[in-house]
Amino acid sequence: MELRHFRYVIAVAEELNFGRAAERLNMSQPPLSHQIRLLEEELGVKLFERTKRRVQLTEAGIRLVEEARKVLAQVDRAAKVTSTTTGNLGQLTIAMSWERTVMVESLRIFGERYSQVHVDLQRLPHAQLIRGLVEQRFDVGFTLGMPAREPTLIYETLAWEPLVVGLPPDHRLVDAERLQLRALAKERYIMFERDRNPGLYDEIIAVCRNAGFSLNAMHEVDSVDSGMALVAAGLGIALFPTAVEDLHRDGIVFRQLDARALKMESVMVYRRGVPSDVLRVFLDIVRRVNKKPDIRRHNA
Repeated sequence: MELRHFRYVIAVAEELNFGRAAERLNMSQPPLSHQIRLLEEELGVKLFERTKRRVQLTEAGIRLVEEARKVLAQVDRAAKVTSTTTGNLGQLTIAMSWERTVMVESLRIFGERYSQVHVDLQRLPHAQLIRGLVEQRFDVGFTLGMPAREPTLIYETLAWEPLVVGLPPDHRLVDAERLQLRALAKERYIMFERDRNPGLYDEIIAVCRNAGFSLNAMHEVDSVDSGMALVAAGLGIALFPTAVEDLHRDGIVFRQLDARALKMESVMVYRRGVPSDVLRVFLDIVRRVNKKPDIRRHNA
């Protein structure tokens, strides 16, 4: 058994889908499935129950995942200790579920001032980002605000960002500068998977229900990029954070939504307690950048 096997098992356990786990590990699905089967044969236990519709952890799989996370966390800590004794000034591990201007600008300033600090940046779904912070695998995260919050973490609000409607260029609603929420009632809607952003998902459903209709959700996606691709393909419309307007993707038009209740909270998250010197410096940079008038307008 090797460390890579631990990473394979954890990825499949968190995604509960071999295809998504393989994509996350930057490998194809058949070799991943083969490695899991070899590991099961080596251990003499079944780690996953597989059917055509779902993948589920067995009791043995649950126990192995728990231990694998502990082992990998210890390896990460050992690597950090080694790096600080070989001439590096330190390491900053960042997780993000959504790329924001304030984060990018803060990284630029941080990199210019502290070029010898190793920065590890990963894009992850919200649930995995929060779990990684709790398990001390990341120093800081940038994500969406959610109703349920971990008591061991501190959440700093960076901005409240209105949502915009993404439409194909030939859609009948593109002539309007602002759209009423009820204009979406009869449209084919592209919804982001609930486990990716449960707070935002529930808020959209609730606001539409209060307006007297239910969304006609025809498709589900797991990322902003996937959502924009389906809109550009003409498969429906979707709600996006305002910042996506800066991506300048062909085949999609954005319109303001006349619904003040639909806003997304952007937050910076880190563990309670005394931060490391490197993290404290980075947090201070983010706070200063976020107070700049041009950045605040971009994030509002």
